[in-house]
Amino acid sequence: MTGRIEDYAVIGDLRSAALVCRSGSIDWLCLPRFDSPACFAALLGKPEHGRWLIAPRGECKISRRYRPGTLILETRFKTKSGEALLTDFMPMADAHSAIVRVVMGVKGSMKFRTELVIRFDYGISVPWVARADEETLTAVAGPHALALRTPAPLEGRDMRTVGEFSVAEGEAVPFSLAYWPSHLPMPLPAGVEASMAETEKFWRGWCGKSKVEGRWKSTVQRSLITLKALSYKPTGGMVAAATTSLPEQLGSTRNWDYRYCWLRDATFILLAFLNAGYTEEAHAWQNWLSRAIAGTPDQIQTMYGVAGERRLEEWTLPWLPGFAKSAPVRIGNAAALQLQLDIYGELADVFTQAERGGLPPVPRRVEIQQVFLNHLARVWKEPDEGIWEIRGPRRHFVHSKVMAWVAFDRAWRGWKAQGGKPSLWRKWKKIADEIHADVLKHGIDKKRGCFVQCYESPELDAALLMIPIVGFLPARDKRVKNTVREIEKRLLWKGLVRRYETGSGVDGLPEGEGAFLACSFWLVDNYVMAGHRKKGLKLFRKLVKLANDVGLLAEEYDPGRKRMLGNFPQAFSHVALVNSAFNLMSKPERKKPIVARHES
Repeated sequence: MTGRIEDYAVIGDLRSAALVCRSGSIDWLCLPRFDSPACFAALLGKPEHGRWLIAPRGECKISRRYRPGTLILETRFKTKSGEALLTDFMPMADAHSAIVRVVMGVKGSMKFRTELVIRFDYGISVPWVARADEETLTAVAGPHALALRTPAPLEGRDMRTVGEFSVAEGEAVPFSLAYWPSHLPMPLPAGVEASMAETEKFWRGWCGKSKVEGRWKSTVQRSLITLKALSYKPTGGMVAAATTSLPEQLGSTRNWDYRYCWLRDATFILLAFLNAGYTEEAHAWQNWLSRAIAGTPDQIQTMYGVAGERRLEEWTLPWLPGFAKSAPVRIGNAAALQLQLDIYGELADVFTQAERGGLPPVPRRVEIQQVFLNHLARVWKEPDEGIWEIRGPRRHFVHSKVMAWVAFDRAWRGWKAQGGKPSLWRKWKKIADEIHADVLKHGIDKKRGCFVQCYESPELDAALLMIPIVGFLPARDKRVKNTVREIEKRLLWKGLVRRYETGSGVDGLPEGEGAFLACSFWLVDNYVMAGHRKKGLKLFRKLVKLANDVGLLAEEYDPGRKRMLGNFPQAFSHVALVNSAFNLMSKPERKKPIVARHES
């Protein structure tokens, strides 16, 4: 039986990540990369689909935390007979990924059991398990291999590796599970104590570079650590989440693979890292973007693999029943090939913000900008699938048009400021003005005086909250204020913001999903920008309290069931938290939030 989404914590090594349940079971792990096939897939099925349990025998009280300033997880178990600490982490090594687990006796004595079920290829491939020496087991299937090293007694039973052991006060029992490509020699064992010290040193050193100060410092830092954990060190890419197919509604088909890098996150991520003082991460992200989009502008994708891969074909795994029976389980993401006009605005804005933040320019930035703008000038009038990647017919989404405006707005302002050819920046300004007028003509409900989801449509969309954030109109503009009011009326669910009205059928999917946390943080930003700081602070506090006991957020939240929904941990939620916190921690007398991109 897997836990709830909020029962999980994440550990990682900037190449992959594992989800550790409160129960002591690692139920999700993909190796060697975030988007590789899972060897532990119980999260989306049952224990027989792969997991690694280390837990006390019998009932116990459980508490956990991350060591301050690190991604080292400590789970404390208390029973009548004693107390013990389970420490989980992934070493920050340059070689192959590994998971280290150490059970330490704190008080009295305690009996533990362990069960290791390795199932490569998302829970279907049973490996050959063999004993290499007295303390080492190997598991091999096709190109994948794992080596388990521990002094604890283990035996094979029903195609599982099981064992029992005890710890007394001051005793420690270590476990190490290391991955390597099966055609290569098995990696040499690493010292557990040294690996733990090096990992702690890395994370504390990284946190020490932060410029975050103020009331929400610890909350923001935990979110920044989570964002760092979702980054892929070899390339600088950042995945949207560590998981696939955690449902946006329990029992529904709204299950997607989020182990890829989305262009829609570009500016949010860049601003979060820049404002926190992490220029190295911001520069790596900017460089990843420039490499990923290389090619003709009509081939640009909404998302890419961690190294910039483009082929992300979507398929399903019929042998996995899904989290809480939410099927199908999907691998890959067909939305990669959708037309989403907003990503052109994101790209233009990320290069603008990078320049303002003092980052070195990426190669051929000017050429990239001109080629992509010429293409956008031809296609911005077309309908698209929009930011939410609908699976229904294309529509004229207002947010998409606004972000197309952003692309030309940033271009003409930047080109003019740099002394570029007047004929070119005037051309871009003319197109920006044309898009602006088009949105005001077709994207506003004349009766209510508010923006709507699609041209000539009555429905609302939380993406409209981006209008003042990107500077399309000021937050105090009457039409923006009316839009916020209508969103409060029609999209709020117990104080949290839903993305859009799923009952309209706009997305071609069954009705219903949770409240979207990033959109809820955007409402915080709108309140602050409109001068309603106390209102924004109240909502921000509410959102922060939704994080689980170790400070992690999923994509969505169900206020009725009081449960997290969607993939986890979700970069979009954490980056939105960071940027809203920076807004709230800025001086109240500031007229512009520090994460607002431009004010017209």
